[in-house]
Amino acid sequence: MKTPAQIAPVWYFTPYYAMLRAVPAFLRTQFWGVLVTGAAVLIFFFLPWLDRSPVKSIRYKGPYYKTALALFALSFLALGWLGTQPTDFLGKLSAMDAAVVLARLFTLMYFGFFLLMPWYSRIDHARHEPERVIG
Repeated sequence: MKTPAQIAPVWYFTPYYAMLRAVPAFLRTQFWGVLVTGAAVLIFFFLPWLDRSPVKSIRYKGPYYKTALALFALSFLALGWLGTQPTDFLGKLSAMDAAVVLARLFTLMYFGFFLLMPWYSRIDHARHEPERVIG
């Protein structure tokens, strides 16, 4: 029983579907893929504790955070696109599909945004918020 290749999930699930396909099946189980997909959703709940920046508005955050956010957005959009593609859309790359290799790279970028956030948000040079914003 296999899902036909032409069937794709709804657009808002495609990044997580690409992550699910990016994780190799160890011991003939997709448990690790489901674990990564679940972690990709649950990591948003830890965001307030991961951000060490003294300011919370993106308008006053520094270039490190803005660059990391742009890379995160790029990885999320790329994972969304990869989730709609069949796994062999670019041909074979030795033993792995090109889509799987790209999905693994963008999955690492996705999690890197969150897991490296305590460091780059702490050393980032944020501007001070004006008095009218602080209250």
